[in-house]
Amino acid sequence: MITTSIPLWYMAGMFLAMIMTRHMASQKRAHTMTKISDFSAYSLIAKKRDGKSLSDEEIKWFINGLLSGEVAEYQMSALLMAIYLNGMIVKETAALTDAMLYSGETLKFKGKSVIDKHSTGGVGDKASFILGPIAAACGVKVPMMAGRGLGHTGGTVDKIESIKGFKTSISLEAFKKQLIKEGIVLIGQTKDIAPADKVIYGLRDVTATVESIPLITASIMSKKLAEGANGIVMDIKTGQGAFMDNTKDAKALAKSLRNTAKRFGKGMVTYITDMNQPLGNYIGNSLEIIESIETLKGNGPKDLTDISVKLAGAMIYLAGKAKDIPEGEKKAQASIDNGKALAVFKKLIKVQGGDESVIEDYSKLPLAKKVTHYKATKSGFVSSIACKEMGLHCVALGGGRRKASDIVDMGVGFILKKKVGDKVTKGETLVEILHHKKQEAQVEDILKALKKDIKLSTTKPKKTKLIYEMKEV
Repeated sequence: MITTSIPLWYMAGMFLAMIMTRHMASQKRAHTMTKISDFSAYSLIAKKRDGKSLSDEEIKWFINGLLSGEVAEYQMSALLMAIYLNGMIVKETAALTDAMLYSGETLKFKGKSVIDKHSTGGVGDKASFILGPIAAACGVKVPMMAGRGLGHTGGTVDKIESIKGFKTSISLEAFKKQLIKEGIVLIGQTKDIAPADKVIYGLRDVTATVESIPLITASIMSKKLAEGANGIVMDIKTGQGAFMDNTKDAKALAKSLRNTAKRFGKGMVTYITDMNQPLGNYIGNSLEIIESIETLKGNGPKDLTDISVKLAGAMIYLAGKAKDIPEGEKKAQASIDNGKALAVFKKLIKVQGGDESVIEDYSKLPLAKKVTHYKATKSGFVSSIACKEMGLHCVALGGGRRKASDIVDMGVGFILKKKVGDKVTKGETLVEILHHKKQEAQVEDILKALKKDIKLSTTKPKKTKLIYEMKEV
């Protein structure tokens, strides 16, 4: 037998090195645990309040804590205000988007044909009901996960629910099956997709923190990425009736959204569009469904038709169904002309439990019976329409919510008989107000307000742009 003699001093050194290595590893783990355990809502709120940046780990901890109950909603509200006042750097916005995205389930679809569209909201914006069916008729898979009314803007979910029986609450499994089979689906936000956003969205609405570029970016992109969209078309409204009331902020938001899409390898086209007057001529839930159907029949107002065709054209392009956006727009217009887009919308209503006969019979929609006319007090041209105020008047009639628990009246609203630039004569109707008999006192107040909200001039105003900017990732 062969034996090897190992010096005692060498063995002692090896033993000491092993002990030190284990100690250092233990200290490193303890340090990491201490860092995480040292997080508190108070300290992170204070850090952001003082204009400092939060780390990825701190943001993730805060969002997870909100869902687990460790962070209270009032503490989340405080952080939202700190973010609103001090902003976020690009890295923070990315971390917030990721934390909200992965707070729930995420869907994935093969290929690149699953394309969604999102609007930042405006008065009379019912384009989703038009461009969704158009894109689907051209071979795009359109997963529409929409919201309810927010402030002075109407909600896509509220409007579609004015169709009797239409179900906006379906399971994610049913959502996926319908998208694959029918090519289009429209639901409200579920508790499974980006649940953190659902909580935060509600808090932003009541804490005056809606108009924050990092918060808007994280909210939109967490939902759109979670629902499995391979590409996204963004309609960013700017003007008096939009949340982004100036073009500079709208461009900054567009850039933030494109940066996020690029980070996830998603195609995106951003449009900055005008919201200094209502889109289309109808404002109100059932009224906007009627105008959407009329537009799909080829009878829609020019501004609503144009923007729907352009946005749908970009969706068709991103889905690889057209070589460029102009070709996509031509295909979009063709789907209106040949009736295929209208047929898709009719099928969507039927599949989701709604009464599809509404397509030909608008009396199936709940509409207020009383109509009051607001008439021009002098001849001239319409020089401006206070867009935000028109939205707020609709809310005052019950067509929107002042608080989350309010029940929306689907039948009230406004029909604009004239838009900016139109010539009017004294005594001619400018607006028709649809309301209930019991609301006559409210209508009197609205009639007085409209004298300030709709301005007339002796000279024709300059034509305003419908689209200010279009950019692709």
